[in-house]
Amino acid sequence: MSKRLVAVGDSFTEGVGDDDPASPNGVRGWADRVAEVLAATDEEFRYANLAVRGKLLRPILAEQLPAALDLKPDLVTLYAGGNDLMRPKVDIDALMVPYEDAVARVTASGAVVVLFTGVDGVGDALFRKMRGRVAIYNEFVREIAARHGAVLVDMWSMRQLRDRRLWAPDRLHLNSLGHQEVAIAVLDALGTTHSLSRAALGPAETAPAHLRRRENLRWAREHALPWLGRRLRGESSGDNIQAKRPDLGPF
Repeated sequence: MSKRLVAVGDSFTEGVGDDDPASPNGVRGWADRVAEVLAATDEEFRYANLAVRGKLLRPILAEQLPAALDLKPDLVTLYAGGNDLMRPKVDIDALMVPYEDAVARVTASGAVVVLFTGVDGVGDALFRKMRGRVAIYNEFVREIAARHGAVLVDMWSMRQLRDRRLWAPDRLHLNSLGHQEVAIAVLDALGTTHSLSRAALGPAETAPAHLRRRENLRWAREHALPWLGRRLRGESSGDNIQAKRPDLGPF
């Protein structure tokens, strides 16, 4: 079992969407949930989370990966590229070259690395437009995981993540229920016994068309327009945000 876990990535790994005022940066997330399970059975377990919201793949690898390896982890989780895929002109082939190099560096250090495919956004109008790019990215991830013996968490096949009740109001990040699902998937992929449970939501109800339109307008005003504004200004949601757990420590 892992004694030194370091999580690397963007908002997904930082835990954005899973609000918790008691947690660093005000968010909890799946990585904290995994760390909590691992720490419960080993008092020597240590955990660091270097992920920062809004980061693109190359900055993640350039800034977080060396710091992660300096901590000499035996388990590294890596998710990067989601923010790149939201850019229409992304070159996925070029993007995955440094990604594979990073995976090779982690495995060469002796650490186990956990990789993730992207979620299938078929049920959402925004993510549906990215579906082809995400599918190509996922094929690269699967091939890289196989070549380097990485543990793979295939979120594309997690059909429960298509339920919008597992997503935060911004529609870009998982809420606490969604982060719980990912934590369960990570622990299961690692073969770790746990008592985390999935939410029993029951069948989803379809809101009337006029309520969906009203909700879409509210989402555009409160989330889409501010995101577009940051893009036009060259800003990121991660500006002035620091890693929530930059040093290995007990959880």
